[in-house]
Amino acid sequence: MADRWLVIGLGNPGSEYEKTRHNIGQLVLDQLSYGQKFSSHKSRMEICEVKCGEHTLVLAKSRGYMNETGGPAKALLDFYKIEITQVIAVHDELDLPFSALRIKQGGGDNGHNGLKSLTSSFSSADYFRIRMGIGRPIGEQDPADFVLKPFSKEERQDLGEFTSRGADAITTLVVAGMDKAQTAFNS
Repeated sequence: MADRWLVIGLGNPGSEYEKTRHNIGQLVLDQLSYGQKFSSHKSRMEICEVKCGEHTLVLAKSRGYMNETGGPAKALLDFYKIEITQVIAVHDELDLPFSALRIKQGGGDNGHNGLKSLTSSFSSADYFRIRMGIGRPIGEQDPADFVLKPFSKEERQDLGEFTSRGADAITTLVVAGMDKAQTAFNS
């Protein structure tokens, strides 16, 4: 029997945030959806289901702001009866340079409001994370402003390849497991 995984692409709604660093999780899900449309779910999430080997991935983007993602994500978890150990959150990571990617399970939120909301609503931090490096702002720019800015021209040139690697990291994690995924992608 095929099992389900919940893959949450963290981000903010609306065209003003669509191409920002904070929405890289949703950009990865766009790659992973293979062009399928996302549809509204009663959980207040936009979802799309894709096959990944013997598994089904429920790709989810919140219709609310990142710091409100936990409640809708928990509603999806309960609706599909998915275990916390089969949840993957894809998010921007200031502490990694642009285009670096890391896979981990559990841990703290490092001040990331999306992760904070998920952990609070799940009452657990034992879900997987695909940490997509966006780098830190140069100079005195506030990190909160930096994450809400579009990618630079140079970053945009490599963004498609980066989000594609993020999608590949998810499928490797689901099909081959954590050890193989970390070996392949934690560069």
